[in-house]
Amino acid sequence: MFLKKLNIYNEAKLVREIPFHKGINLIVDETKSQNKTESGNSVGKTTVLRLIDFCLDGDGKNIYIDPEFKTTNKKIEQFLKENNILISLTLVENIDDLNSKEIVIERNFLSYKHKIQRVNGESLNNDDFPKILKELIFNTQSDKPTFKQLKSKNIRDEKNKLIHTLKVLDAFTTGVEYELLFLFWLGIDTDSSKDKLVRDKNLEEKLQTRLRKESNLSQINQSLIIVNKEIAELNRKKESFNLNEKYEEELQHLNQIKLKINQVSTKLSRLELRKELIIESKINLEQDFAEIDTEQIKRMYDKAKSLIPNIQKTFEQTLSFHNEMIQQKISYITEELPSLEHEINKEKRNLNSFILQEKSLSESLNKAGAIDDLQIIINELNSFYERKGNLEEQKRLWEKSNDNLNQINNKLDVINKSILSKDELIQKRIEEFNVFFSDISSRLDGLYSLLSAENEDGVYKFKIGNIEGNPGTGSKKSQMASFDLAYIKFADSLGIPCLHFVSQDQIENVH
Repeated sequence: MFLKKLNIYNEAKLVREIPFHKGINLIVDETKSQNKTESGNSVGKTTVLRLIDFCLDGDGKNIYIDPEFKTTNKKIEQFLKENNILISLTLVENIDDLNSKEIVIERNFLSYKHKIQRVNGESLNNDDFPKILKELIFNTQSDKPTFKQLKSKNIRDEKNKLIHTLKVLDAFTTGVEYELLFLFWLGIDTDSSKDKLVRDKNLEEKLQTRLRKESNLSQINQSLIIVNKEIAELNRKKESFNLNEKYEEELQHLNQIKLKINQVSTKLSRLELRKELIIESKINLEQDFAEIDTEQIKRMYDKAKSLIPNIQKTFEQTLSFHNEMIQQKISYITEELPSLEHEINKEKRNLNSFILQEKSLSESLNKAGAIDDLQIIINELNSFYERKGNLEEQKRLWEKSNDNLNQINNKLDVINKSILSKDELIQKRIEEFNVFFSDISSRLDGLYSLLSAENEDGVYKFKIGNIEGNPGTGSKKSQMASFDLAYIKFADSLGIPCLHFVSQDQIENVH
């Protein structure tokens, strides 16, 4: 799919039409000023890229919210919403054919019943919108990679996409997610459940680490043997007393209640443990927030800027970007807290109910006038039943966790073997891609850049070679351009559906 045009409407009135043609389309700052005080900023160069991204399922907030300081340009936001600005993006399958298949995407910035979100005239909700676009553009209905991931390298307007050629997703993206995305780009299908399985495995291993601090499964089994032996011996002694039927039933009920109290207590401990793990991770992340005397750094930066006028990024920008990434990660790991709190409160209510029942039964049994020796046996039995309930719950947790890990590892083994069996195909596809990549890069900047992939610990890691050290901004953008253009030629050679455009900000950094 090629870009054909981007239209901006004020209600039904056309405000601006931006047509695209085959080849290079440049938005150029033509500001002229004799005293050179006019910068040419805010003429809309970056905004066009963000409007294209908005039509392709972007949230659009970066059009009027500063991504670094989270400050809102109220003037722009009010203009977009109060005037019901509608953005229309037209994609075409063959830009040289006037009768070629088109996709018309329309979105506005309003919410609820006033929201417009259409594809080829059909209104879609937030769930169906990316699914339909993904099916129409990439010809796939799989859940992963997501549409946002698939189109990420085609719209390079945000920081991570402007400095990374391959790792164009957010900072929290796992190596497994990148593996799935890169293999999809190479036209190789894999099981999309691998990423979730790896996340589940990490959670189970973390849980077992905490459980191991109390006891391991072997110790629990040996303790249960001793406890059951003691319970059997105490029951034999208890049976030597003549007890009425009601007393026996209440005693049995009391033991069952005590068992439930221990099971609920252990479950509550596990839930609180999980909550503690999340809060502990949150605190660790919060400690990673950088707090530095920015005024002092600013004075150093101003001094450096007088010596090196072309410094592009301030220390505050880098610091803010770091803190923003930390905040996003905190939000991700704490999203489970509300449901955990709900379940913890529920189990606390259950525990209180059982404790009240235990108290009532204990009082009833005491009133029946138990023999002193029998009471001692009963107390010991209750103590051992409590211990047994605790041990059995720990054993259940261990066995469930081990079973989960075995199932996860078995599924991962099947998936990894399936991917590894395609190594020859993966290397062949990379070789075919490098024919285009090395050719374009050598003509663009004199370097024969190459893509490579190696399986490390069951995950394919993709790298680009032939750029030494830390390349400058211009060299990096040259590499990005070579990669993105080479991918389009590669995809076309194999008939892999793709977006036939690359929109890149700050292209003036390339000489």
